[in-house]
Amino acid sequence: MHRVVVLALGRVYPFELGIPTRIFGAAGDRYEVITCSADGGPVATTADFAVHVQHGPEALATADTVIIPPFAIPGPVTPDGRLSPEAAKALAQIIPGTRIVSICTGAFVLAAAGWLDGRPVTTHWRQADLLRRLFPRVRVDPDVLFVDDGDILTSAGAASGVDVCLHLVRRDHGSEVANQVARRCVVPPWRDGGQAQYIERPVPAPSSGGPARARAWALEHLHLPVTLAELAAEARMSSRTFARRFRAETGMSPGRWLIQQRIERARRLLESTDLPVDRIASEVGFGTAASLRQHLNAAIGVSPATYRRTFRPPLAG
Repeated sequence: MHRVVVLALGRVYPFELGIPTRIFGAAGDRYEVITCSADGGPVATTADFAVHVQHGPEALATADTVIIPPFAIPGPVTPDGRLSPEAAKALAQIIPGTRIVSICTGAFVLAAAGWLDGRPVTTHWRQADLLRRLFPRVRVDPDVLFVDDGDILTSAGAASGVDVCLHLVRRDHGSEVANQVARRCVVPPWRDGGQAQYIERPVPAPSSGGPARARAWALEHLHLPVTLAELAAEARMSSRTFARRFRAETGMSPGRWLIQQRIERARRLLESTDLPVDRIASEVGFGTAASLRQHLNAAIGVSPATYRRTFRPPLAG
């Protein structure tokens, strides 16, 4: 029987703490799941209760898979990216070669231990920039639900813990068993797209003058085929100067920025209206439904119809 040991660290999120037991427990007698703490004592959670676990850190030495659920930042990782002594001592119990999985901010523990250097990883999209700043040698991808890098897997926030655990069941025992587990837990066996569809990218308030003025104008005319020359004229600059200033202010070309804004406008319309997809495509300047599908799928990995089903369920009849 494959032993999964879940390490509960201080300020743990209770929902994610319970995911491994629920998913692997639904796979019959294929897995044994136990939970331990860094010192064998009760663990503070982000809720108004603590959890008492039956095992101390020595259980980690018996694991085939170790799972580290998320915690409220900073938790066991200091603001400058160092592990707390208790967490470091607990991780030292893990036998080299053990499969290790993090959910959401659990990736910060693995990064602080130096185990993610040079690896592709993910975490909750809201914490991705902090993970990059604290651990610049880690290759952070905030757009995916999880990353399988062989012996180390990392996942995004909350329900993506379900996704990565189902993925492990699928990897260990095949799709049929994983699908059975998903049915028992009443969750989809696989979710289309990635974390990108959940990321909020608010449009910054434009300042006055120059490229900012052109951006504000463009947002009012997204339904039109806006050109670089028109943007430059609105900013009262030559096209060359405008493109250079625009990239310096936004980090991207005017064309790439326009596509991003059109995608964001389309997402808002898909969420908040019942307009047909071809009408939305016209409203945001993509022209055709096929063009909107292509751009949305490239940006967030799902079609307009799938995105709308996720964020705007049908009204009850």
